[in-house]
Amino acid sequence: MSPSGVTKPRLARRPALTCRHSASQTSVMAQTYLLFDFGSDEAKVQQARHKLEGWKQAFRLDKKLQYKLEREQAASPEPARTAEPATAEKTKPSASKAKAKAKPKTKSSDAPPAETENHGDVKLFVRLYFSGHEKLSEQRWLDRIPAEEPFKTASPKIVRESEPDFADILKQFDTLE
Repeated sequence: MSPSGVTKPRLARRPALTCRHSASQTSVMAQTYLLFDFGSDEAKVQQARHKLEGWKQAFRLDKKLQYKLEREQAASPEPARTAEPATAEKTKPSASKAKAKAKPKTKSSDAPPAETENHGDVKLFVRLYFSGHEKLSEQRWLDRIPAEEPFKTASPKIVRESEPDFADILKQFDTLE
């Protein structure tokens, strides 16, 4: 027997602090999707996108709040009409290109191509990606986003991992740009 009263075989069976655990210490983060159908209202889509970007920056939700837009093409022959301005911009003289490079780009120049691109239905997919210990934060965002102004009228739908539609929404979100 040793001075502490513990025999050597018992010391050999004690787990060491540096032993490896067979189970992972990290849990999988839960994903929840919010779906919004804005129809053909491009102004509401841009307002919603702007609000989401503001929240991402203000609350540092870079990886935890992500969104993607799905635009359905309109059945009218408008894509042919929108192709003409794009080719007209390519054929401008080089002097106008030098002026364009000298001026800083504004947000108003970003809006017209989106309006002329198409007039089909627009769906917004928002993914909330919070870890297990952030359940309260996730629930607050699930309550807040559909209650805000541009999202209220867009028929919000919440899809959680346990629901049967989740696999389809996950594939659709991954294929969008």
